[in-house]
Amino acid sequence: MGAGMILSDRDIKNYIKSGKLLIEPELSEDQFQPAWIDLRLGKEFLLFKRLETPYIDPKNPRDYTEKVTVGDGEPFILHPGEFVLGTVKEYIKLPRDLAAAVDGRSSLGRLGILTHITSTFVNPGWGGRLVLEINNIGKMPVTLYPGMRVCKLVFFRLSSPCEVSYDEKEDAKYSDQKSVQPSRLEREF
Repeated sequence: MGAGMILSDRDIKNYIKSGKLLIEPELSEDQFQPAWIDLRLGKEFLLFKRLETPYIDPKNPRDYTEKVTVGDGEPFILHPGEFVLGTVKEYIKLPRDLAAAVDGRSSLGRLGILTHITSTFVNPGWGGRLVLEINNIGKMPVTLYPGMRVCKLVFFRLSSPCEVSYDEKEDAKYSDQKSVQPSRLEREF
């Protein structure tokens, strides 16, 4: 395979089989698409509280979220205009020669659910459970279920392995996250 190319289903499976790309738990066959994998929704969500303070200050964060864990088979209802952070079920660890991009699924978009809004790029060396920025822009509440396929992950091969991977950077704010995390922007000030 040439450098800078999108991995096919065959290439993704080879990276997993070789142990270079770690994805746990093991993917089911229906999660493999021709040029990406589908990831499933996790059980944890961060809901934004209504506070007395007039704004969120990223330089001086407060506890402005509330973690909710949904049980097996239980629904999570996302109301119109509501924005939450959620995780994927899979733990992923990228090697030094792969980057990835996370994107929503059109089947959910057609219901008014934006599955991932910003920061779609995933650096080589990153490991953890992706945190999704989920928004209901529709007019009706939508039921989300942990375990449902919620987003896609596209893999890109770099022209050469990176010199410093994400997990080696001192300012890697979200390295090895295993649960849903709020913004850590304060670390940049």
